Amino acid sequence: FDLAHDIPLRAQLFRLGPQSHVLLLMLHHIAGDGASLAPLARDLAQAYAARLDGYAPHWTPLPVQYADYTLWQHDVLGEASDADSVIARQIAYWQQTLAELPEQIALPTDRPRPPVASYRGQHLRFDIDAALHRQLLTLAQRHGVTLFMLLQAALATLLTRLGAGTDIPIGSPIAGRTDAALDDLVGLFLNTLVLRTDTSGNPSFEALLARVRETDLAAYEHQDLPFEQLVEVLNPTRSLAHHPLFQVMLVLQNNASASLQLPGLQCTQQATPLTVAKFDLSFDFSEWLLEDGTPGGLYGNLEFALDLFSTDAAQTLIDRLRRLLATVATDPAQPIGAIDLLDDAEHQQLLAWNNTAQPIPALTLPTLFEQQVARTPDAIAAVFEDQALENQRLSYTQLNAQANRLAHALIDQGVGPETLVAVALPRSLDLIVALLAVLKAGGAYLPLDTDYPAERLAFMLDDARPACVLTRADIATRLPHTAPLLSLDHPDTIARLQHAPTHNPADTERLRPLQRLHPAYVIYTSGSTGRPKGVPNTHEGLVNRLAWMQHAYGLQHDDVVLQKTPSSFDVSVWEFFWPLLEGAQLLLAKPEGHRDPAYLTALIREQAVTTLHFVPSMLEAFLQEPTSADCTGLRRILCSGEALPGALRQRVREVLDRPLHNLYGPTEASIDVSAWACQDNDTGVSVPIGAPIWNTQLHVLDEHLRPLPIGVVGELYIAGTGLARGYLNRPGLTAERFVANPFTPGQRMYRSGDLACWRADGQLEYQGRIDHQVKIRGFRIELGEIEAALTQAGYPLNTVIARATGSDQKQVVAYVVAAHIDVAALRTQLSTRLPDYMVPAAFVRLDALPLSPNGKLDRKALPAPDFTPTSMRLPSTAQEVMLCQLFTEVLGLDRVGVDDSFFDLGGHSLLASQLVGRIRREHGVEISIRAMFEAPTVAALAKRMVNGDSEEASNAFEVIFPLRAGGKRSPLFFFHPALGLSWPYAALMRYISADHPVYAVQARGYADGDKQLPADMEAMVEDYVAQIRRIDPEGPYHLLGWSLGGNIAHAVATRLQREQADIAQLVLFDSYPSLATDAPAARAADPTALYAQILKEVYGHVPESYLQEPFSYEKVRDLLRESAWSSLSERQLEVLASIYQNNCQVQQNHRAGYFAGPVTLFMATQERDGSNSMPEDWQDFVDEIVVHPIDSTHGNMMNPQAVRHIGPLLSDLLAEDREVCRS
Repeated sequence: FDLAHDIPLRAQLFRLGPQSHVLLLMLHHIAGDGASLAPLARDLAQAYAARLDGYAPHWTPLPVQYADYTLWQHDVLGEASDADSVIARQIAYWQQTLAELPEQIALPTDRPRPPVASYRGQHLRFDIDAALHRQLLTLAQRHGVTLFMLLQAALATLLTRLGAGTDIPIGSPIAGRTDAALDDLVGLFLNTLVLRTDTSGNPSFEALLARVRETDLAAYEHQDLPFEQLVEVLNPTRSLAHHPLFQVMLVLQNNASASLQLPGLQCTQQATPLTVAKFDLSFDFSEWLLEDGTPGGLYGNLEFALDLFSTDAAQTLIDRLRRLLATVATDPAQPIGAIDLLDDAEHQQLLAWNNTAQPIPALTLPTLFEQQVARTPDAIAAVFEDQALENQRLSYTQLNAQANRLAHALIDQGVGPETLVAVALPRSLDLIVALLAVLKAGGAYLPLDTDYPAERLAFMLDDARPACVLTRADIATRLPHTAPLLSLDHPDTIARLQHAPTHNPADTERLRPLQRLHPAYVIYTSGSTGRPKGVPNTHEGLVNRLAWMQHAYGLQHDDVVLQKTPSSFDVSVWEFFWPLLEGAQLLLAKPEGHRDPAYLTALIREQAVTTLHFVPSMLEAFLQEPTSADCTGLRRILCSGEALPGALRQRVREVLDRPLHNLYGPTEASIDVSAWACQDNDTGVSVPIGAPIWNTQLHVLDEHLRPLPIGVVGELYIAGTGLARGYLNRPGLTAERFVANPFTPGQRMYRSGDLACWRADGQLEYQGRIDHQVKIRGFRIELGEIEAALTQAGYPLNTVIARATGSDQKQVVAYVVAAHIDVAALRTQLSTRLPDYMVPAAFVRLDALPLSPNGKLDRKALPAPDFTPTSMRLPSTAQEVMLCQLFTEVLGLDRVGVDDSFFDLGGHSLLASQLVGRIRREHGVEISIRAMFEAPTVAALAKRMVNGDSEEASNAFEVIFPLRAGGKRSPLFFFHPALGLSWPYAALMRYISADHPVYAVQARGYADGDKQLPADMEAMVEDYVAQIRRIDPEGPYHLLGWSLGGNIAHAVATRLQREQADIAQLVLFDSYPSLATDAPAARAADPTALYAQILKEVYGHVPESYLQEPFSYEKVRDLLRESAWSSLSERQLEVLASIYQNNCQVQQNHRAGYFAGPVTLFMATQERDGSNSMPEDWQDFVDEIVVHPIDSTHGNMMNPQAVRHIGPLLSDLLAEDREVCRS
């Protein structure tokens, strides 16, 4: 309709036959609503009858017109600006009533909500029989509510029980005809109300009816505020994905029926099916009354969005609502949380999915290992890879004998079942010997990570009270002496072990017999109260876990399992023991090696690793290492520790195409409790956590411990053989988290705090956390522990959250109320209490914590951390230039100063590993992860590079300086400007695909002293072409240059074309064939003029202070301190002057040749006048010139501001599949 010109009613008659017609009436909603249809039909019938009789219809004047209504509404309601007006009071009511309304409610959808709703919809009709209709009316009358209110309460109950929460906004139309005089008017009186239903506290259905009645009556009293104005006033977050304020509509049709009675015709109303859904769900009811006025049933229609729901899911909602209505009609006094939403078939299905009973060996871990030793005594059991020590290996017999010696020594020291032994050893053969020895003695091992703060280690030792600590002399000095230390490398210990028995300890030799329910290990996890908590897991749980794993993945004797997880995390437990129970080989990575993707890929290939584990974030870093694609010997990759994204699953397919398995489980349940094998046809945005493993039951329950239907999110409870005993020395916490199992009397369930839902195929989907526990890079963190540490540090007003930062990784961010924060000091202080992975990546100072209107912390209002660099000092060496560029790329920042800390800017261990990998791949320099933590700034790390590798320092002055050596596509060659060094081009690196190697071509003279400089452009080009050909003999070639470098690139391109080489790109940065370079004076005669020209080349002007004092190299170096040339020595400045003079002379004497192909020119537009060269100057020397104006001076073309404009254009240019240029 064009409402400015069209009548808002259209009529069209379709002739189906001589006696059969269809009349289509289209009424725009602006001119009528549902209640308008009855008077419209009556008027139409009256007009038809009159015309049939041959005269015009006679209309009885209406008492009021629609215009009267609008005037009355304006007079009565008043202006919103008048605080005493009716409309202002209604606005105030709705603002208070709808404060903190959920932006959207969680619905049990089949599909994730798309970013833009398509509004495609479908309808399902259903009915409620007359008997239930009567029961519902009786119930409504008894409680003084309308049938609509009862239906609203039932729908809110259903949505609450299906995971939508306890704050349920439901939209509902209201007729708006508040006076009988309006009943016969055709017009739009309809309004939409937001009826907020509070289902909290698990009320009875009767109590909920009372709440709904009170809410609705108040809403009806304030029904005049138009919904559109309400949205404008409340200003909720707008989204193209969902309707504002509510997503579920409820309608009970009670308008007068529109009946068309036309003389001589039989008329019936035809429903017009629509394939549109304005809301996620819309329930539409109408009552059917028998002739005697008694209830005849309810007709229902569910309109649902196809973006979110399948037909089956929508039908299931209808079935559940009918079942719920029947339940409350019979027993309205029961709490809404007690209503069973599942039918018998669903209950049986859940039981079937949890039927995981399987027999497992009634043995302990040491016995199973000893049986394997007997089967494969001479096979290699364990190998430790450390280049410093060369490969160390033990056969099964050797490993068993060493472990037995230490086990007997431990028994002599009083270690046995129910005894803890702490193990403080790095990854090594000594570590696996120690772990086996503790288990053989009957004890349980407690791994200590010696990188933990001393305060945390002291707490763990004091809390666990181990009988002793197994360690080494170099580590013992870092441990609190709260338990006896047994140093395995102490001469007395070595001598004692040499004389100890080598046979397997028997129960008769242990302090008491070792049973399956004795603890095997204790691992500490983060604690919400500020104290970590120990979790003892039993032999039975571990044996069950490993037996299932062998059944699922079938480890063979020729398998090699890589052990790289720190022993303080429970994944390490299966890495240690699974291969040793199956006759496979255990390969122990070197300490700190687990953080280095390049080391891991080399180790996997060299040692023929077949099986390994990653947390997803480390898997992402591993796949970014180019050599990871060569790890084709892998037979299985196992993931756990955090949610596995679908995009990462796809990346594994593309890079490795190896079987990928997603496992899930908390420390409190013997490592893992569910598993999923990724399928080739998986396309979901997330990866399921799978089905329960052997002898394990997984229950998705609501807050009342009732099972939830398929697709409904609830808390995941774990039961079965793998459950831990509880928490060490924490009976209160154990009782809180390990609760009675209502499905199996006499057993326990563990409340995981994780949210999940069942899929229709019996697999579980992970849906996040119910509390403030998070997983960061696989580490389990209770944010409350960090908040407690901040309080102890003197900042009691604080909160800590995990949020995505610029690196696209979730990181811990601390918000502190304080006048000032010394971030460095606070980070140091926290590092004495918390492991490094728990120290916040960012600290944000606030004047006050943001609160919601009801006084609660408003986490959504917490500002994002600002990782803006604070250092303004520019890089001054080639290493600093390169590192600044890599810092910005890895951290996702625009710039980095040389004194900015990698970790203050949002870096973490995984990003550090990426940075180290790129330094190694692109520049051939070995930097350890530890060096990143010890020297986290650009300046400090650059010094490490220079001091640790003098070759790299000299490489910065070589004719070919690799800015990035690795990459699969053809390389890029950047040619030096007149000053002879190509370091400034590093600023463009972040815009160049990692597939391209990048080389800087630099002038002769810097690296080779007084060697003869090129006499002309031909000599220079001949030299550079030879250098380029050594790197890439065939091409195609990408040639780029700034200023003089552009002229060199053009000359090289013409030379290569003469040699029949292919040129992919020729790119010039403000270069012209007649370069306007003033002829510098001779250096010996006038160095002042010469260096003035050099300073002008660097800055675009000569600093005023330069000409105010006599010439000195010290002054020149001081003026260059803010440039890329600040690190040059006096001798190097002399060389620079010679090279600059020579280059200028070469350019002045050069006559450009012809390049048969297009050229891309980035033209500086600042400080241009009629004397400047122009792009047209190239027209005699190239086929075509494509110009990109850049708002910059010539001298600033490689500065950050210009590079921000050049970079994306260059990136697009390199991405084009342009044909190569041939002569």
